[in-house]
Parts: sequence; structure tokens; C-alpha cells
Amino acid sequence: MQKVLQLDPRDNVLIALTDLNIGEQVDFAGTMYTLVSNVPAKHKFVTADLPVASDVIMYGVLVGKTSQPVRRGELLTLNNLRHESAPFADRTGDFRWKAPDVSRWQHRQFFGYRRSDGQVGTRNYWIVIPLVFCENRNILNLKQAFEEELGFTAPSAYRQQVAAMVNAYRNGSDVETFPDTVQNKTAPPRPPKVFENVDGIRFLLHEGGCGGTHEDAQNLCGLIAGYIHHPNVAGATVLSLGCQHAQVDILREQLQRLNPKFDKPLFVFEQQKSGSELAMLSEAIRRTFEGLVEANHATRSPAPLSQICVGLQCGGSDGFSGLSANPAIGYTSDVLVALGARTILSEFPELCGVEQALINRCTTDAVAQRFMQLMQDYANRARAVRATFAMNPSPGNRRDGLLTDAMKSAGAAKKGGTSPVTAALDYPEYATTPGLNLQCTPGSDVESVTAQVGAGANIILFTTGLGTPTGNPITPVIKLSTNTPLATRMPDIIDLDTGPIVTGESDIKQMGERILDFVVQVASGEVRTKAEQKNQEDFIPWKRGVSL
Repeated sequence: MQKVLQLDPRDNVLIALTDLNIGEQVDFAGTMYTLVSNVPAKHKFVTADLPVASDVIMYGVLVGKTSQPVRRGELLTLNNLRHESAPFADRTGDFRWKAPDVSRWQHRQFFGYRRSDGQVGTRNYWIVIPLVFCENRNILNLKQAFEEELGFTAPSAYRQQVAAMVNAYRNGSDVETFPDTVQNKTAPPRPPKVFENVDGIRFLLHEGGCGGTHEDAQNLCGLIAGYIHHPNVAGATVLSLGCQHAQVDILREQLQRLNPKFDKPLFVFEQQKSGSELAMLSEAIRRTFEGLVEANHATRSPAPLSQICVGLQCGGSDGFSGLSANPAIGYTSDVLVALGARTILSEFPELCGVEQALINRCTTDAVAQRFMQLMQDYANRARAVRATFAMNPSPGNRRDGLLTDAMKSAGAAKKGGTSPVTAALDYPEYATTPGLNLQCTPGSDVESVTAQVGAGANIILFTTGLGTPTGNPITPVIKLSTNTPLATRMPDIIDLDTGPIVTGESDIKQMGERILDFVVQVASGEVRTKAEQKNQEDFIPWKRGVSL
């Protein structure tokens, strides 16, 4: 196995693919480097002596400056490197793209749910959602009433463990003898489903809707409208208190904006107009059941791959993310774009330092200008709360080799492949333009996935180097490990392992095509992702300017 890797000929760092020791000699491209410090796998050492304030180049872009002298063969650390990113300006020249060969995929189809507005879903859900956090308890009441009774979820194995402990306690057993794990390793059987063509009811909770700004209310209603309009959703039940900022009229306006001919079943209940809670929830149960009967009429039918909209996401990134999983899903994105599909690259704090490359890929000056403005506005909002993009990398990121935000961003941007950028979206706008869409979201993975699905993503490709159990209520999230040890250690959350790219057993094109094959299976309902199997249903709306 190769010991080190250079990502771009302009780089003055090499990435360790395995643990390297002080004094070890490493040969790369005919040049020998003697290490003057230990270099853990995923970390970097410099290829030349660098004085203070020297540029550190990786992926061919500026990722930081030295804060003290660094010797040739020395490990880069937080003690000798600080964040620095390149400035950006207007688009230069016309971008030319060589699309990948898509002949293998040209006539490939998936089986999805066709909606009256032309969208195609990869799942068929009913959603129940509040307009304000005051209704969360009522949403949970509906959840308790519906889920197990309709066979959408199996009885919890953890509930079985608690029941066993209660039984032991009642029988006089000592605490030390209580069962400390789930005794039955096999998941409890799922009751028979009542509605065979409905994948489930999803009960979404959030902490917004009141007490924030008017912008918060507009954004929340826009996000909820995106979920109701989403092709994976057959219809929705909405609970409102009545006096909150996020008003029913705002939600209806946002739905009309998305689709003037909106015709999905939508049942809205306002508690302050309904009298008793019992009366409101009883009516909500009755109407929701009627909606499920209608939703059950939907069946899967063939659809072209151009109807897939993929969110490109990462979380718990490591030093291998930018050389394995991220470029692999970038290749998948390029194939889909060449087929006329939409893909969405988000997490704007993790595009810091690569803005110019993305600007130059924009198809028009208008798209480029909007992307620039969104990046600048976001940075200004962060500064207003005494934050910067440089604060984005987490302790886990830094421990595993991503020392600066620019370094992390250069690898994160690989998720977007090489295709032209056809649109720049503000949050919570919906993606309608074929091609690669840039969407303004935080780097926080759950908030970003929540936003991508609200923009229409009916599949999420989620790369992780450290292990992140994120899912979404209505869209399948495919989890890809950047390294094989992670896939081995956490097999219950990882769907695909891109570690063979690191070891040289696979290349990016091969892995990207393998990923697309898996996407088609998931989109067709042939495979349920690990996140779906674990009922991982994370939903966190973004409050602008707070999250990086």
C-alpha cells in the first residue's frame, strides 16, 4: 500500500495514508523525505522548510499559513498552522466541462411515485407537523395513536429491556441481576401494515414558530412548505396553535409559490379555534386516516434517473474525506448532472477558500453573483455574533487531520464533482434547475440535511469519516464511510465503504458508479438504508446566523 498521497501538483504537503514514524524515510515521486516528527494517518507533513507566514497549499488551494517555522518532513498541527483562505472575485472566462460517459446509465430507470406536478418520489410518506413548538405534545399524542397500531414501526427492543427489568424488580430480584442489555438480539417483529403502499407516517417536531424574528417565521413556513411539496410526501396534517408568528396563511402562501396548482391532501387544525384538545385531535386522527387511505392508492412506476434529486452531504469528516468518499459522490453527482438530474451542494461555511473555483464554474454571471452575495451575507451574519467560518471544524475534525476550515472546505467541495453550477439557492428555496445547485445552509449536518430535503432532495448521499448516525424523516440517507476501519467498527450505520479508494483497491470512477447503482436500488424501494432501518428521523430547521 502507498504510504503518502499528494492531491495536486501545486501542493506543498503530503497526506499520510498510514501511521508514519519519526526518522522514517518516505519516497514519493522519486523524492525522499525524512520525517522529523511522527505523522498519524490522515495528517499531513510539509515537503519543504516553511518560514512563519508561509502559504500552505493543499488540493491546489490555500488552506492556511504557518504560525511558526515548519521543517521539511514535519507534521502540521494547530500549533504551527492557522486558518487562511483565498479571496474571491467575479467569474473569469467561460467554464468548459467534459462530462463523464453516461452511456451505461442513459436508459436506466428507477421505480418511484409519480406526483401530479411531475415530481417523482423515492418514498411515499404522510407527514404530521406543527407550525409552532406549542403543538409538539399534540404531535406526540398523534404519533402514539398511529405508529404501532398501523404497523409502521415495530415494538422497541429497548422497551422490552425495561419490561424485563420491571418484571425482575417485581419478582424481588437484586439490582445487580437485572438484564443490562437487550436480551433478544433479533428485532421484535413489525405488526402487519394496514397500508401496503405507504412507507410510513412521519411526525416532525421543532422548537420554532414563535418568539423569533419575522424572518424566522417565513423561513420555517418555507421549509415546511418544501416538505409538504416534496415528491416523497403524499399529504400532510398540520397543527397550529393560532397566535404564533408562523401563521397558516404564510404556509399557504409558500405552498402556492412552490406550486400554484397544489392539490395534495392538506389538513390544518388550529387549536385556539377547535375548542377542546380532544375534539381537535380526534378530528385530526379521522382526517389523517382518510388521507392515508388516499395515499395508499399510489404505486411505483418507472422513471428516468433525471428525476432523482441528490443532496450531497458530509458529517463527522476526517482527513480521508476529501480523497475517498467526497470525490466518489462527486463523480456520482457528475453522472446524474449529465443525465439531466439535480444535485445540491450545501454547507456554505465548508466552501470557504474554494469560492473562486465554484464561481468560475457558474453557468451565468447572475448565478455567480448570487453565490458570492450569499457567501458574503452569511459571513457578515457570523461576524455579527462574533463568529467566523474558521470556527467550523469540530474537535473530531481536527483530531483526524482537518486542521483549518479552508482545509476542510477544500475536501468538502469535492462532493460537488466537476460539473457546472447552474443555480445558487438561498435557504429555504426549492431546487428546480437541472444541474449542480449551491444551497446556503450551515455546516451543521442535521440542519443542512433538513434544508436539502426541504429543497427537494429525494436521496441524500452522506459521507462520514468518524461515524454520524444522521437520517431524515422523509428522504433516505445513504451513509458512506471514508475509511474501512469505520465501516468495520460501525456497520449498523454505514451503507457503503469507500475505504478501498484509500488502499488503492478501487478508483473514484469505479466507486462513484457503485454508489449510483446503490442509489437506484434505494430510490426504487428495493433497499432500506441503515438510517431508515434505525428510524433515524432528524429534523432541525435552521435559524439564520446562529449555526456554522
